[in-house]
Amino acid sequence: MLKFFQYNWQVRDEWFEWCRQLPDEEMLKERIGGMGGILYTFFHIIDVEYSWICGIQGKDDVVIPFEEYNTLDKVLELSEEYRQEILAFLQSYSESSSDQRIQVAWNNDSYSKAEILHHVIAHEIHHIGQISVWAREMGLKPVSANFIGRDLG
Repeated sequence: MLKFFQYNWQVRDEWFEWCRQLPDEEMLKERIGGMGGILYTFFHIIDVEYSWICGIQGKDDVVIPFEEYNTLDKVLELSEEYRQEILAFLQSYSESSSDQRIQVAWNNDSYSKAEILHHVIAHEIHHIGQISVWAREMGLKPVSANFIGRDLG
């Protein structure tokens, strides 16, 4: 699982760098599909990732107001801050607990830890695809989503 999180983080970082060419108005512009805008979509990806990982660990969900992270640099800082905590969790994660059922505060159903981790990975890939569509709509080349050829350790 760690390799896929590393893949998502590497692609996310490349998108953050790609976003530096855009004016703030483009980053905040309301768009069709996805979460409605580029910056908010990145914020949403990070928020969901962190919330589910906290849920697996039995921690309380942290509600993060977007208004406090409404610039690319602030979203990037949030990503880095949470990534360190998530990486520490993933490095200590034991596959032997993958079937353990988890219930989180925002959902009445229970899910296995493995389901949650797979969901978090797929969730980011899904939203990055939407950002790729928006990039093409702006006439810009999107970041490569290839897994092959990436140095993931």
